[in-house]
Amino acid sequence: MTNYLLIESRDGFDARDGGFCCELAGTLARGGESVALFAVQNGVLTLRAGAQAPALAALMRAGVTVLADSFSLRERGIAAERLAPGVQPSELDTVIDRLADGWRVIWH
Repeated sequence: MTNYLLIESRDGFDARDGGFCCELAGTLARGGESVALFAVQNGVLTLRAGAQAPALAALMRAGVTVLADSFSLRERGIAAERLAPGVQPSELDTVIDRLADGWRVIWH
């Protein structure tokens, strides 16, 4: 099994290709791979509780770990308790640690 960390920096509501990482993460997870999605910058906007983001629930059902960059959340005034259920706030150190552990990383 290969470990993948997909980094999404684009707003899924605004960017035309904002769903790329969600689609890829779901495909990899359904194929038996270990997958985490790390949202940074405007990518955290779709992770708020109440956001109309059906792909998020599908990812979690597929076993994808969903992380939100704490700095990006603070910059956008989003408190951790306002995230969708199951989304975990995380520091950028997570990316560095996973790179060091041999995870394959894709930044979008």
